[in-house]
Amino acid sequence: MPDSNLDPAIAARLKRDDAGLVAAVVQQHNTGEVLMLGWMDDEALHRTLTTGRAWYWSRSREEYWRKGDTSGHVQHVRSVELDCDGDALLVKVDQVGPACHTGTRTCFETGGDLGASVGEAP
Repeated sequence: MPDSNLDPAIAARLKRDDAGLVAAVVQQHNTGEVLMLGWMDDEALHRTLTTGRAWYWSRSREEYWRKGDTSGHVQHVRSVELDCDGDALLVKVDQVGPACHTGTRTCFETGGDLGASVGEAP
C-alpha cells in the first residue's frame, strides 16, 4: 500500500490490524440500515474524506476500489465516525442501488440467521 496523505492527527487515532487496515461498517445515513463491511487503510480513508465517495482496500485483489465505479451503485458519503477504540469506522452513506456485489440491498440479506436466541434480558 502506498504512502497516504491522510491528516496525521486522524492517522494517529487509528488502530490498524497487522495488514494496516481498519474495518469500515457502512450504514444508510437516513435509516440506520447496515449495508456492508469494507476495509480501509489510511489512503482509502483519505480518499473517502476528500472525495465524498467511499473508497476501500480490496484484500483479495490488493488494490483500491471506489464503490460503484463498475456497478454504478455508488456510495455518497455523509459522515465518517471513529469508534471509541479507534479500530473501526462507521461510514454513513446515501447508497445508490444495491450495496452488495450479489445484487441485494445489503450484504446481510443472504447470509442467513445463525440461530441466536432473541429475547428479553433476564
